[in-house]
Amino acid sequence: MNSLINKISANSVSGKKAFAVLLDPDKLDAETLSERITALNSAEVDFIFVGGSLISTDNMDMVLSELKEKTTVPKIIFPGNGLHINDKADGILLLSLISGRNPDFLIGQHVVSAPILKRSSLEKIPTGYILVDGGKPTTVSYISNTFPIPNNKPDVAAATAMAGEMLGLKVIYLDAGSGAQNPVNESIISTVKKHTDIPLIVGGGLNTIAKASNALAAGADMIVVGNAIESNPDFLHEISQLIASYNLSEA
Repeated sequence: MNSLINKISANSVSGKKAFAVLLDPDKLDAETLSERITALNSAEVDFIFVGGSLISTDNMDMVLSELKEKTTVPKIIFPGNGLHINDKADGILLLSLISGRNPDFLIGQHVVSAPILKRSSLEKIPTGYILVDGGKPTTVSYISNTFPIPNNKPDVAAATAMAGEMLGLKVIYLDAGSGAQNPVNESIISTVKKHTDIPLIVGGGLNTIAKASNALAAGADMIVVGNAIESNPDFLHEISQLIASYNLSEA
């Protein structure tokens, strides 16, 4: 039980960095998914996140079915709403959008989903989701009808993360949003890391090795990359090698 959160937490405690690839079912057909699976199986990837803010197609079941059959990496749903529940994954990030003030994404969606989740075999990972301004409006800010935390307000981000931790959330996820112009500021990452004792995930706008490396150095326990791999499949291997070299140097 709770093997995923135990793994994520153990990595954080030991200082081992992790790499998650985010796959958006809306952007995958059978051929593209096959290519992505081949790339995933040839690189060192710790987790596969599956989901997005909208998911306007019926692809999620197909994507998870193929991943379950052809990959061994843990699959975790990154839900955009309460409908994104599928037992073909291993777990789900139970996201509470603690940076916003929309009750539907703080608890409302969770109430609707709770009976289904209770019956499912998915491992539930209570996650404090903090949206940070990435330089342009994102789908998640539009869908959730919330404002992101300014990228130059590390104190606000840290206080938000601390509140989430004290409320019992098990992971903090700082996200600049899909395709962000700017990643989460390093000062926000380092300040949140300094003031919390739970694993820290960082995603959004990590489209260069330098940006990914900066996030890791600032304190991210896990980085999440999605859009950059869609436009440059080789980037998956570059990030994988970055994580491996970082962990080797810290060993």
